[in-house]
Amino acid sequence: MIFRKKDFWISAAIVALDQVTKAIVKAGVPIHGSFTIVRGLVDLTHVQNTGAAFGLFNTAEFPFKTSILALVAFLALIGIAVYSARLAPHQKIARLALSLVLGGAVGNLIDRLRYGYVTDFVDVYWGDYHFWAFNVADSAITAGVVLMMLDMLLQERNVSETV
Repeated sequence: MIFRKKDFWISAAIVALDQVTKAIVKAGVPIHGSFTIVRGLVDLTHVQNTGAAFGLFNTAEFPFKTSILALVAFLALIGIAVYSARLAPHQKIARLALSLVLGGAVGNLIDRLRYGYVTDFVDVYWGDYHFWAFNVADSAITAGVVLMMLDMLLQERNVSETV
């Protein structure tokens, strides 16, 4: 079995939370509309990302853009599945990380397949500098990647200490 039940439920919870928050934003905030959450730091801003992560390719137009980006996401999901199949049951941090990445990737893939874009809404900024708008799925992917890197660093340390 590729994912344990716990791993599946973590991913499913991320997908559900992501889709619910995006639906709330789409229903309550006009496109490019914005509400301040923390003045000078965080706004809720409704944007449509037709590109990849961090708005990469957002303004680029090329044939089959949505299909290509969806295919890349789908291939990434296959890669996650293959990698997770190799994990031992005791590798809890890696399993959690992959569950977060999987849930986030599925959440954004659903948007891309349904609408041709991903709904983003968290706008973090400082002065005139704005970070890329993101959503729950993006947050889960980022947290998962950070956990994977920490897990790899801890494994390297443990391996080198025992040698």
